Amino acid sequence: MNKRLIVAVCITFFATLLGSLAIRPPSKVIQSDDHLGSFEQNRADSVVWRVPVSFTTNLGVLGDNIVYVADSIAAVSDSTFELNIAEPGEIVPALMIVDAVREQKVNAGYTWLGYDLGKIPASTLIGAVPFGFEPWEYTAWWYEGGGRELTTDIYAKSGVYPVLCGLLGPETAGWFRKPIESLDDIDGLKIRFAGLGGKVMQRLGASVTMLPGPEIFQALEKGAIDATEYSLPNVDNELGFDKVAKFNYFPGWHQVFTSIHMVVGVNAWNNLSLQHQSILENVCTAGVTRNLAKAEAVQGPIIAGFNDKGVTANRFPETILRELKRVSTEVIEEEAAKDVDFNAVYESQLAFKASYQYWKQLAYLPRDFE
Repeated sequence: MNKRLIVAVCITFFATLLGSLAIRPPSKVIQSDDHLGSFEQNRADSVVWRVPVSFTTNLGVLGDNIVYVADSIAAVSDSTFELNIAEPGEIVPALMIVDAVREQKVNAGYTWLGYDLGKIPASTLIGAVPFGFEPWEYTAWWYEGGGRELTTDIYAKSGVYPVLCGLLGPETAGWFRKPIESLDDIDGLKIRFAGLGGKVMQRLGASVTMLPGPEIFQALEKGAIDATEYSLPNVDNELGFDKVAKFNYFPGWHQVFTSIHMVVGVNAWNNLSLQHQSILENVCTAGVTRNLAKAEAVQGPIIAGFNDKGVTANRFPETILRELKRVSTEVIEEEAAKDVDFNAVYESQLAFKASYQYWKQLAYLPRDFE
């Protein structure tokens, strides 16, 4: 090869190399201007949702879990996905969250699905079931027993995508001004009650009304209602029920578990990137674990302080619980006969519970074992 040809080849090679470097800087070298440009582009693609909630965020366990979820979503996404929380009634009434999402007034909300009973009868089985699953059984059914898929299919008809995002253990059975010595004492009682448990109380002769949390104390104090159920001891304590009603009953037969969901409009969900969808799903799953852990951790000290407040903690005798279970089964089976989706969820839960009993009865210590 002559010298002129060698020189020409070398010049061509280096020109090509320099040209490629000018067009495409080395991937490992991050120029400060390029980094800022990328950062601004990410922020331009960010998602900010206004999210109404059914429970005031200053309530421990029931209300503050959504704050953990929102903070975690912002942290994990590097603030490219943010939830701005709207307190109950601020933009949507506390009991109308799913309606607002269904009607595309908001992208998402955080609520108890049982409030949607009037629109989707099956919702109350997904939110809480009298004499139903214990909390960890519910998560097993939801994540591994077909519960999530069944619920997704039911709510897809309304343009809503539900994500399990919080979970509580048993509520109290209620706060009463007078002792409940038999179910005859329920007849004629004016009580705030929710979900299928409310239908059971109506069957027993109670006058049932539905009120959001912030309105209950005033109704109880003024005598508009004689008794109420709402949530866990720590939540009820914060709302001041113990100042008016001194008889607190257990166990929470009507809501052995209480699930809370992030309800997202299907269009809003589909418009999220796969990354943001994954962040929402995974942070909500973490929210379920954290929520239940805190719920279990803080109730003991509250109950321990009842005596100092003149509150009597009572446990319903087995005779009353068995009668409540009998009436609950009647009510649930009647509802199942009226609605296909309700029946599908009910049958799914019964099948899972029957299968789970093989494990539950053998694996765990008896409840009265010391």
